Amino acid sequence: MLRQLLFLLHFIALTLGQYDICKSLVSTDDGPIWEFYACQPKPMPMKEYMKIKVDPPGITCGDPPERFCTLENPYLCSDECDASNPDLAHPPQLMQDRERSGLITYWQTITWRRYPEPLLANISLSWNKSLELTDDIQITFEYGRPTIMVLDKSMDNGRTWQPYQFYADDCMDAFGMPPRKVQELTATNVTRVICTEQYSRWVGSKNDKTVRFEVRARFAIFAGPRLLNMDNLYTRMESMKGLRDFFTFTNLRLRLLRPALGGTYVQRENLRKYFYAISNIEVPARCKCNLHAAQCTVREGNLQCECEHNTTGQDCGRCKRSFRAKSWRPGSYLPMPNGSPNTCVAAGSTLGNCECYGHSNRCSYIDFLNIVTCVSCKHNTRGQNCQHCRLGYYRNASAELDDESVCIECNCNQIGSIHDRCNETGYCECKEGSTGQRCEDCLPGYYWKQGCFPNVCDEELLLCQNGGTCYENQKCLCPPDFKGVLCQQPRCEGEDCDDACTSRLAATTLLLCLLAHQLATLTAY
Repeated sequence: MLRQLLFLLHFIALTLGQYDICKSLVSTDDGPIWEFYACQPKPMPMKEYMKIKVDPPGITCGDPPERFCTLENPYLCSDECDASNPDLAHPPQLMQDRERSGLITYWQTITWRRYPEPLLANISLSWNKSLELTDDIQITFEYGRPTIMVLDKSMDNGRTWQPYQFYADDCMDAFGMPPRKVQELTATNVTRVICTEQYSRWVGSKNDKTVRFEVRARFAIFAGPRLLNMDNLYTRMESMKGLRDFFTFTNLRLRLLRPALGGTYVQRENLRKYFYAISNIEVPARCKCNLHAAQCTVREGNLQCECEHNTTGQDCGRCKRSFRAKSWRPGSYLPMPNGSPNTCVAAGSTLGNCECYGHSNRCSYIDFLNIVTCVSCKHNTRGQNCQHCRLGYYRNASAELDDESVCIECNCNQIGSIHDRCNETGYCECKEGSTGQRCEDCLPGYYWKQGCFPNVCDEELLLCQNGGTCYENQKCLCPPDFKGVLCQQPRCEGEDCDDACTSRLAATTLLLCLLAHQLATLTAY
């Protein structure tokens, strides 16, 4: 009877869902024992746990109060944003509320009253926890989607960032990238960072509010359009380098670079209709627990994996103190259907069991920590088992841990990066205005000249005035009668202006006379 009951419990546990349980009590000839499996938490709506930061300071509307109008009714500017009035305020937390009353609530920026200065806004979302995307990110914009924006992600709690996807009404013009759709990607380039025009062009419809980062379409490349072949997806997650990391993040950031225009150009006579407004951000994801936990709970305000398999840490990223006889490893989706738990083993084994992955042939036992550690790691590795890379190097995704070329030099651009260190995917920490894996490129709005400097002028937002022309985004070439950074000031002003202009006219006339005389002299011969 006990055997039948144990078998029934075991069967029910396995049918609850793939990788939903970490262990099950099974019957053997020697009695009931625990059988362990790779496991992961269920997906959750992560907007309930995210912390929102908006910058620059003062970008949120309402202080001071301001009137605005919409693209649909550009000359009916009767709406008002007032931070001191709860009914008229639009603070950042309205991007994650549930809108239980049925009324749409939204965060809103100031209007583009300082045009032609760019209207820029950054929205940073943080969780202080590694997460894995399970479905599409959806951002709902009210009153028009941005014509240019970037979605960034961080895997180290916001210390370094890398682009996740670019959005523009004209990708070549905004980012120098050809437009692509996720549906055009294949299994070999599924992790490519693309620019899409799908969510940025103005169509004049109030229903076109959503901007997506498409996750399901990428899953479908392996699991089929209805995601019925999840075994193939999990197999790819295990075998394809960088695939799991592509869907992993700790922070997300929206860089809003140009608001919806409602047309092809900015109408300077009514700048109150240009602004950003976001009513909702959906981030479906699960806690990343390295396949060592099936539950994720909130402790002291932070998400925390409920670790199994003798692991510990916020992400179950290390073995418990008494279970370090061999190096920690994440769980594995393979073999199907239960995977491999890669359980940490109790300490007390001999030095010969220590793994150094061929990067050291010496081990040392640290008595007060009760651990065995490798000594003098080679090939630019470090760590208890030579499993990490030295500072200034990062993990070669195409090499196994025992490969001599497992660690690659960061090669951060000395001018564009803050230092020579990079994160585990090879991205350096860039100075302001710099971008790219090695910080060798400039963000839109910057130009390269022994470093990235903000554009003085361009042909869209920072326009040279009064007939001036923009030279390599570095300076305006002004006509004779104007000066200033954007040729916005008359060269002569006040009582002396007429005399100065007369003097220039006289000099011009004299020059023309000399040229005419010279021409007459030459034709006489």
